[in-house]
Amino acid sequence: MRVALVHDYLNQYGGAERVLEALHELFPTAPIYTSIFDPTAMPAVYRQWDIRTSFMQRLPAWRTQFRRYVALYPTAFERFDLSSYDLIISSSSAFAKGIIPRPGALHICYCHTPMRFAWRTDDYVAREQINGLQAKLLPFLLNYLRIWDTISANRVDLFVANSREVAGRIARYYRRPAMVIPPPVDLPSYAPRQPEEFYLAGGRLIPYKRLELAIEAFNHLRLPLKIFGDGRDRARLERMAGPNIEFLGWVDEATRLDLFARCRAFIFPGEEDFGITPLEVLAMGRPVIAYAAGGALETLIDG
Repeated sequence: MRVALVHDYLNQYGGAERVLEALHELFPTAPIYTSIFDPTAMPAVYRQWDIRTSFMQRLPAWRTQFRRYVALYPTAFERFDLSSYDLIISSSSAFAKGIIPRPGALHICYCHTPMRFAWRTDDYVAREQINGLQAKLLPFLLNYLRIWDTISANRVDLFVANSREVAGRIARYYRRPAMVIPPPVDLPSYAPRQPEEFYLAGGRLIPYKRLELAIEAFNHLRLPLKIFGDGRDRARLERMAGPNIEFLGWVDEATRLDLFARCRAFIFPGEEDFGITPLEVLAMGRPVIAYAAGGALETLIDG
């Protein structure tokens, strides 16, 4: 049986990429089809994998302007020739599920969420601070994407959701049932530590993570907060932050786990589809203060 893996894009590292790593471990010889691949943004091991990119890899300034090419992603995935594969597993929060399998092939989609910016438009536009002409044109583009997203969902034989929250979205937007299989979580071993007097937040610093809520709260409380990670929202968040808030930038895995072990509590303000980081923090013996929505309601117990 010939197997192919498909992933939206490989230019940022997060929970979806950990799922891809688990799939690659199950099918180590399967090629990975994706729209773009930036080796400098991914763990070094990815350079040893059979990664096959689309025509978008050759577009001007694709590393920095990939969001401006959003209308091209559907075509990028539909143009992949997957006719020689019997099983296709897509890891998708946007476009990867839109591949066209050959008749008789089985397509399983591990869905991290239906296309967030197409179906939750108002929240997306507000947090991305889109305005002017772009804001006026965006409804027409998103209408096209919603139509394509609905049609492409019919190319999936079996949906697998990472949480009951996402399974509910799949039922709401695609009218399809989904099996729930939580993503793999590599829980670290730890030695109990005495907590220090700082709170912790972090991850990818992008608008939908809503880290401005943590900053606003700690500006008011004047308690020490450390934020790890990097992303396009960092400059805006730094401008908001008071002197009690420290930005650590990107940290390696050992430093990240050490921060988990030493913090008084981890602040998790986003409405996540699942949320792997809170489980890692709990495994280190530290509490999590989370926004009561999304995947956090399935993994955390209040109080």
